[in-house]
Amino acid sequence: CALPSHRARRQPNMNTLSWLDERAPPESFPPVEQALTEPPGLLAAGGDLSPARLLAAYRRGIFPWFSQEQPILWWSPDPRTVLFPQEMKVSRSLAKSSRNKGFTVCVNSDFAAVLEGCADARYRSEGTWITHAMQQAYLALHQLGYAHSVEIRLNDQLVGGLYGVRLGGVFFGESMFSRVTDASKVALKALCEGLFPDPVAMIDCQMATPHLSSLGARSISRTDFLALLKQHIG
Repeated sequence: CALPSHRARRQPNMNTLSWLDERAPPESFPPVEQALTEPPGLLAAGGDLSPARLLAAYRRGIFPWFSQEQPILWWSPDPRTVLFPQEMKVSRSLAKSSRNKGFTVCVNSDFAAVLEGCADARYRSEGTWITHAMQQAYLALHQLGYAHSVEIRLNDQLVGGLYGVRLGGVFFGESMFSRVTDASKVALKALCEGLFPDPVAMIDCQMATPHLSSLGARSISRTDFLALLKQHIG
């Protein structure tokens, strides 16, 4: 969905939007309980997209999401949408596509190409929020071993995939794309079925959409989400 426009700082719940100084320590986020109710989950603005700040954010249940004309915006929505791998709904058509279409599944074979595919506005009616700065930030996380991609190829051509950040048993999904029917769903199915030596216990989907719900994602409270982060990340 499209990003909400920047709103007034004071909201009905009397919380105030926090502004981050990029010179401040990476972990200097406000408590997530201070997130605004309108726009839902907006916690802070500013800071930078350094690996240290991004990792500090994910460990606290916070993620960046902003468009080109906005400052960096940090979010921690309540409720939070997650997908537990064992709960993914695999339709008959998806199972058939996975078996019979000739897809090849790879991991981390071309992270940059998956980023570009996810950022391609031709496949997104609402436009893209994956700016050049965001691409550079996640490329840096990939080089450090934290960000991962799943590639789906057909006849040696990249036709879909997804990327996100892995910390412990949690995969923080960022985006996925398809150039042919079911390609991104096959990538998600493969992730749920076990692409890493250590299994993923939970996939963070951030915010609810009908598409994610159809695949088995569900909403849990922020409190429960943070407890699961503590359990699976430490």
